[in-house]
Amino acid sequence: MKALIGLLLLLVFGHGVSSVLHSMQYFYTASSGLSTFPEFVVVGMVDGVQMVHYDSNSKRAVPKHDAADQIYRDHPGELERDTGRAQGDQQTFKANIGIAKQRFNQTGGTHLYQNMYGCEWDDEDDSTDGYHQYGYDGEDFLSLDLKTLTWVAPVRQAFTTKQRLNQDKAILQYTKNYYTKECVDWLKKYLAYGKSTLLRTERPRVSLLQRSPSSPVVCHATGFFPDRVVVFWRRDGQDLQEQVDHGEVLPNHDGTFQVSVDLNLKAVPQEDWRRYECVVQLRGIAGISTPLDPALIRKNWGKSGITVPIIIGFVVLLLAAAAAAVGVLLSKKRNDSHKQHKPVGSSDTSSENTEGQNLSPEARPLTKVQS
Repeated sequence: MKALIGLLLLLVFGHGVSSVLHSMQYFYTASSGLSTFPEFVVVGMVDGVQMVHYDSNSKRAVPKHDAADQIYRDHPGELERDTGRAQGDQQTFKANIGIAKQRFNQTGGTHLYQNMYGCEWDDEDDSTDGYHQYGYDGEDFLSLDLKTLTWVAPVRQAFTTKQRLNQDKAILQYTKNYYTKECVDWLKKYLAYGKSTLLRTERPRVSLLQRSPSSPVVCHATGFFPDRVVVFWRRDGQDLQEQVDHGEVLPNHDGTFQVSVDLNLKAVPQEDWRRYECVVQLRGIAGISTPLDPALIRKNWGKSGITVPIIIGFVVLLLAAAAAAVGVLLSKKRNDSHKQHKPVGSSDTSSENTEGQNLSPEARPLTKVQS
């Protein structure tokens, strides 16, 4: 499996990093039975950077980035309208948890109802994509197939909702237009407003680390932006699939990112270590190659007493809570490079509005302004 993941990364990025896949994403999380987490949270992101936040404690839509601040300043009154829409969604999602509990024959306990939608744009070939998914209690509940323009229900409890959504052809056409054009237009607008930060390139710092003589050697890249980085190990100039464990790209506290890729050297004599090198590629910079020289490895043992300074990035508190919940509980079956959003919509809050029914002609992302 690890080798397959590594191969997919190579196929996706091709060691070229010539284009960037930009994304706009929205995450909704409604919960019941959790005393330490807001009942309803909305997080809007562009290229992995939080733009806007709403939760049921503050009951306010709050811009979290200079780009969102500027959009709201340029369009007075839109922040209040977005707040009103999110408050309406809060009531809808609360009702939908109750409906889902009835369908799953549940009474008390802790439950999560989640929504993830968004669009993507490749800045090189101008291709676009979109997706929209719902999850309940950590399992897929409902998802939109944009190619066939139909909703798919993996569980029988979502079948009624799927049928109703698939019968409304007007809404389906609006949905297609949103993901293929409107959402992408707003993604580009965010990139233009926030180009000084969202379109910047920051060079990674690369270190070789090892916790003990028997541990894997870690190639750790940190401080880079954007997060579309490729890190891989080579031996004698050939990319390695075996012996390698690819880590997840994680955020740092300063808005940059970090990632680690482990190399297992248990069966490799030290005199052969110099045949290996770690390569880091990020668009806009020359590839960084670091040879596996024992003298370059920062160790966590021996006379030096150096403590390995791997800094685990901390996400802004509420973003971390919301995004982590969505990431764990929405099982996505898409390639990591082609992921995630749907518009934060004005929703019908009646009891007839069951899961997935808040796609309406007025549905808009939190920061979409009046045309």
